[in-house]
Amino acid sequence: MTQRMNYYEIAPDAMKLMMELEKYTKKSSIDRKIRELIKIRASQINGCAFCINMHTADAKKMGETEQRLYCISAWRDCTFYSEEEKVALELTEHITLVSEKRVPDELYERVRKHYTEKEYVDLVILINQINSWNRISISMGNFAE
Repeated sequence: MTQRMNYYEIAPDAMKLMMELEKYTKKSSIDRKIRELIKIRASQINGCAFCINMHTADAKKMGETEQRLYCISAWRDCTFYSEEEKVALELTEHITLVSEKRVPDELYERVRKHYTEKEYVDLVILINQINSWNRISISMGNFAE
């Protein structure tokens, strides 16, 4: 698949808004490694090779281990993810597949044991942001190089 168009040139105002939201998510108090794990997991679910490639490379630069990167899709069965990471990954799956999974109260309560109200909002924004990027990337024909 080849990129279909230069959407940054065609819709610069829209892409500027996407980048502004990206800046917001980077300033959140959510741990940056958790942010990358979230981006990788959502991208796996959505099948966005471009974003999986980008965010695994970014996570490795931050010191994330290959073991943890290889096992993100099976995080439930791993002891090397913290409870804080696990609830963030579970929330990621529920929001990414919201039409199937919803976000039940029980999950919300477990997330809130590890994250403040503001952090919960920031997690939701971050998860929605990567889902938006995945959809843009796939729709525009981006591919991993």
